[in-house]
Amino acid sequence: MAAKAGPIIGSVIFFGIAPVVVAGWIPYTISRWRVAPPFLGIEPGRWIGATLIVAGFAVLVDSFARFAIQGRGTPAPVAPTKTLVVSGLYRHVRNPMYLGVVGALLGQALLFASLSLLTYAAAVWGLFQLFVLAYEEPTLDRQFGERYRDYRRGVRRWWPRLKPWEPGAP
Repeated sequence: MAAKAGPIIGSVIFFGIAPVVVAGWIPYTISRWRVAPPFLGIEPGRWIGATLIVAGFAVLVDSFARFAIQGRGTPAPVAPTKTLVVSGLYRHVRNPMYLGVVGALLGQALLFASLSLLTYAAAVWGLFQLFVLAYEEPTLDRQFGERYRDYRRGVRRWWPRLKPWEPGAP
């Protein structure tokens, strides 16, 4: 039990530091979560926005839990997983955590009809792309070798697969 507690506690702490700040506190400071008239007068955009926020949060919780329990580590680069996590949403897309954050940001932009939040979401996605290319993928390649390369060949970085990937499958 103690072996699992460390990664779980670390993941909870990192959750409060990274996603809560990037997808919660900063968007609040940008928009004060004030509701403006809907984009292009399209009221259903608010429902889509609320759905994206809830879905993004669910994706983040699932991903963080997988890293702590299955990967025996955290999403934080200072305490990475000991095993490669390739289950759940990771069978469909390589970066569900980042997509969850960007989804929650886009959802807030739609819900509050905020162009500033839309711009912020685009900037965050761009920073995620740079981080993934410059640090994360090379690090995972060094750490997990051929297993990661097989996974990378079968699962796209940003665009989800409809059919879940199976290790060793094309």
